[in-house]
Amino acid sequence: WRHISLASPDMTKRILFLGGSGNISADCAALLAGQGHEVWVANRGRRPVPEGCRGIQAERQDAAALRRAASQTRPQVVLDFVAYELRDAQMAAEIFLGVEQYVFISSATVYEKPPCRLPIRESDPKGNRWWEYARKKLECERWLRDGPARADLPVTIVRPSHTYSRAWVPNPISSSSFTFAARLLAGQPVFVPDGGENPWTLTAASDFASGLAGLIGNSRALGEDFHITSDEVLTWNQIVAEIAVALEADAPQVLQVPADFICAHAPQLTGTLKGDKIHPGIFDNAKLKAAVPGFRCRKPFGVGVRESIGWLRAHPEQQNLNPQLDETIDQIARAWAARPG
Repeated sequence: WRHISLASPDMTKRILFLGGSGNISADCAALLAGQGHEVWVANRGRRPVPEGCRGIQAERQDAAALRRAASQTRPQVVLDFVAYELRDAQMAAEIFLGVEQYVFISSATVYEKPPCRLPIRESDPKGNRWWEYARKKLECERWLRDGPARADLPVTIVRPSHTYSRAWVPNPISSSSFTFAARLLAGQPVFVPDGGENPWTLTAASDFASGLAGLIGNSRALGEDFHITSDEVLTWNQIVAEIAVALEADAPQVLQVPADFICAHAPQLTGTLKGDKIHPGIFDNAKLKAAVPGFRCRKPFGVGVRESIGWLRAHPEQQNLNPQLDETIDQIARAWAARPG
């Protein structure tokens, strides 16, 4: 494709999502389609595409499939929600060279843990020694910003933090499963790390989508990085209390278990806890608000979690109950109860 100068953000675009039917991306695709953009969603064909979007089947790691998707859709803007390995970013840079804007969805986990200051700003140090996921996202970021394609691939880097949709009930262990909520409802023990007082930010996918949409076709976004989060801050104790109220759960059993104890008994939780959720997650969104005037998150967690629980109760087939996670929580609860003293 020939390179076209980026137009004003109110003009419609041909947009290709890599991903586009997931926890965050589905809301983003639906919103952009509703704004009049021509939105294509490239995924494996296992989930329906959001309303108003067109689907095209392509495996993200299959270069030939991506080339076919690019040829068929001829996108002006590409939003990449599923690049994880460095080779994914390198493949995108080769295939989509010449687009007006390539948006790489990274993660707020790339910031140094614990953060050097609060609230966290985009310019703050990066590096997460606890979580491979964060390290790989940062490797992609750095290659896109500093690699050989940087002059010809107009990149915008976007970092969501803990973001949830109607199919997720956020918690410190596994938000994509209803298991944590189901245990609260059944009066079974759950846990929060340490004393449960770590300040944390939860963002509704619909709010994230409005911020992302403001960056599409926005010349102020090219070559820049942004996190998109709510300004509401809650502790883990407050979050779990909100979930219990939304569930109308009687006498929830919430254990306050040191993160070191949790990770010793369930090493698979080390990344998500020591690499993320036991550290303060408070973000300064001034940079985003300067680029997208008028942006603000409109859905407080108390409202969003009730929507999620209501939707998942109405769609039990989407609850993604996880017996292995259930056993992990039981294992830690038993070990904590049996500790000496």
